[in-house]
Amino acid sequence: MNVLIVDDEEVLQDILTLLIRKEGHHPLSAMSGEEGLAVLEREEVDLVLLDLMLPGMQGLEVLREMRRRQPDLVVVMITAFSSIESAIDAMREGAFHYIPKPFKNEEVLLTVRKALEQRRLTAENRSLKEQLRQRFAFDNIIGKSKPMQQVYELIQLAAPSKSNIMVLGESGTGKELVAKAIHHHSRRSGGPFITVNSGSMPADLLESNLFGHVRGAFTGAVTSKKGLFELADGGSVFFDEIGNIPVDTQAKLLRVIQEREFMRLGGLEIIRVDVRIIAATNADLEAAVQQGHFREDLYYRLNVITVSLPPLRQRTEDVPLLAQHFLAHYARENEKPIRTISPQAMELLLDYHWPGNVRELENAIERAVVLSTGEVLTEELLPSSVRLRESSGLLPPTLPSNGIAFKDAVSEYERQIIIRALQSCGGVQKRAAELLQVKPTTLHEMMKRLNISSESLVSS
Repeated sequence: MNVLIVDDEEVLQDILTLLIRKEGHHPLSAMSGEEGLAVLEREEVDLVLLDLMLPGMQGLEVLREMRRRQPDLVVVMITAFSSIESAIDAMREGAFHYIPKPFKNEEVLLTVRKALEQRRLTAENRSLKEQLRQRFAFDNIIGKSKPMQQVYELIQLAAPSKSNIMVLGESGTGKELVAKAIHHHSRRSGGPFITVNSGSMPADLLESNLFGHVRGAFTGAVTSKKGLFELADGGSVFFDEIGNIPVDTQAKLLRVIQEREFMRLGGLEIIRVDVRIIAATNADLEAAVQQGHFREDLYYRLNVITVSLPPLRQRTEDVPLLAQHFLAHYARENEKPIRTISPQAMELLLDYHWPGNVRELENAIERAVVLSTGEVLTEELLPSSVRLRESSGLLPPTLPSNGIAFKDAVSEYERQIIIRALQSCGGVQKRAAELLQVKPTTLHEMMKRLNISSESLVSS
């Protein structure tokens, strides 16, 4: 690494230069603060060893200017023993550490190693943040269709604001991906992003997770615990399927939004937080408000800005882009040579209705890649539901010339209807039963008869 030595004593320059070279780094030399700033302008510098007492600009002044130009620059001060107090002042100004004169060589080397390690960690952290920005960049939410272009424009306008955001869309349309993109393009991007799976836990457990609890608040609460709102302070909380939150919990959530404060379960201390809420749902919340299942005041607090994601069947021109994106991803992940999709397979992908949306397409491509042995994704690798060439709904397959086993065809037809209902409802059997207009017990029996399991939702 490049180490800049700013000191007006030639003897110290020589000693420090030898030590830096001994460590395998490249020393740069400056005899004054002004010269050091000039070197900083033309060279990439990883570490500065800066004398506190210099002719012209003093060390503290040089430090401030260097840090102004490069806030992440690591600077170690060199100071006479009588000026230790000034060196401490320099650390308050952002210096990493100080080395008192006269110094021991090993002491200098140890400080340099620690300082360069700090530099490495800072660079690594910056790289990780950049990777996050790229990962959640809007152009990585794949789609060139007009509906998706409108979504991009709305996200770009909404992300920097402080407003709460509602993301609407069917299961599998990518609501959480959009929520993460909004967070990572907001002023809160340096803070946490915490997901709450609203419909996957009982009301009491949900409240404990959201608000935390104190020791003894309930049976089993042997220690105090912070809630998700505390952990998300300064960041964003994403409520997946917000419509499933019980009415009692909705009232407490409304208070957090309005007052930005709450109390842990069983506690008396008021805890203040600064969080932005991004909520998502595939349900009709307006209807839920009318039916008394969702608070009207909470609905309007959450629904300040609405981002509506189109289902995949309404943007079929994006299917080839998405399919190729997933193909490349899973080919790398599984170390497969598959690179392209055959015209026949692509035709099937374009004809299919995609009730499970982008998630279903991703599952279909992942399955095909895993089962592939060549360089081309062919139609035989696609799930049977896609191969039936259903263009606009649940239609029976074309009868082959050699006939068909009626009982088997009906069973396969039933199986695909149930699987698609489950996929569109995120695997929740009760909601799928409502969609199919059958009792939950009837659906359960049908699933047992047709050998439909949670694995079927991925593989079929």
